[in-house]
Amino acid sequence: MSPTYDFHDQVALVTGAASGMGLATARAFAEAGAAVVLADIDAKAVQRAAEELTAAGHQAIGIACDVTDEEQAAATVERAVATYGRLDMAFNNAGVQAPPSDAADETAENFDHVNAVNLRGIWAAQKHELRQMRQQGSGAIVNCSSLGGLVGLPERAAYHASKHGVIGLTKSAAVEYAPNGIRINAVCPGVIDTPMVADMLEGQADAMAEIMKQQPIGRLGRADEIAAAVLWLCSPAASLVVGAALPVDGGYTTH
Repeated sequence: MSPTYDFHDQVALVTGAASGMGLATARAFAEAGAAVVLADIDAKAVQRAAEELTAAGHQAIGIACDVTDEEQAAATVERAVATYGRLDMAFNNAGVQAPPSDAADETAENFDHVNAVNLRGIWAAQKHELRQMRQQGSGAIVNCSSLGGLVGLPERAAYHASKHGVIGLTKSAAVEYAPNGIRINAVCPGVIDTPMVADMLEGQADAMAEIMKQQPIGRLGRADEIAAAVLWLCSPAASLVVGAALPVDGGYTTH
């Protein structure tokens, strides 16, 4: 039985909201009564996702946003506030994988791209969300790290560097903004059944088989299980949780 939350009269922003964990979280926010701003680099897909929510009777808008461009991140927050008047919650979820690579052979292009989206993108989104929440004196932000933010794996140095960075960003900002009534935490998903992981399963079958051996729960996670963790972290039920990096990984990082 999933807990239920009452987010009526509140506004949530989700990046990477066109599919996977972002879309599941946007749906969960909407079903809990929040007005939801869905942002994604895929303009058509995010518009379809927003229309799905409005057709179900929810308040939602879709915005095309490349989080690597700070101006677009700022404009997304501005649009959210212009439309709904405030910003109470954010799930900074937009992210990409990097192709596996020997650390000695990693290209600068791969390193720069994965860090531009996964780390700089969260930095930019969080920065502009905080500017609005600072004015309000309230808010909750959840940044998407990964099991890759908690452990190291072979051929994953660039990706894991970006996700470790998200945790450092989260903890430092959390300490800074907790006195202002703003809680910032990170969620660290394990191997979740999303389009990105489906591509990995197909293209990196051997590596993924090894990863699955380390999955104590014996299955992939579901996107709605990440959404449940995000909503809890944004809710009054987590009122004393500040600067946490919450593993939601079926036990993977207990090894």
